[in-house]
Amino acid sequence: MAMNFDPFRELDRLAGSLLAGSNGPRSVPMDLYRSGDHYVLDVDLPGVDPGSVDIDVDGSVLTIRAERTLGAPEGAQWLTRERQPGTFVRQLTLGDGLDVERIAARYDNGVLSVTIPVQESSKPRKISVMTGSTDTGSSAASPQLAVEGAGTAG
Repeated sequence: MAMNFDPFRELDRLAGSLLAGSNGPRSVPMDLYRSGDHYVLDVDLPGVDPGSVDIDVDGSVLTIRAERTLGAPEGAQWLTRERQPGTFVRQLTLGDGLDVERIAARYDNGVLSVTIPVQESSKPRKISVMTGSTDTGSSAASPQLAVEGAGTAG
């Protein structure tokens, strides 16, 4: 059986395991984007049992924790082992205006998708402009929008 040996990949793997510690939590890659009135956080968790995924919010910190365990037949002799077992952790600080009570999560094909809705009070909205009525004899002032220094369009 032919095996490719890449010394740079091996050095990177070794440095990563020494710096992160073999039993310490590791960070996972993620994407974050806004779609309409909610944010979506996609986290790669390949090979993770969905039952081991734990998501919690404490104040303004969202924490995602997952555990990956790898089994092998008894007596197996490893030729290479690049898939690391262990705990994966990712923390995000949530800003104001998010509805943390309605956060939802879904795990599908090794990707955890967390949906974080925007609060109703923080969503963009239209403001209606009231104008005064000129045909009534009322002395009461109607709400008006006044803009100082506005020129005329020509």
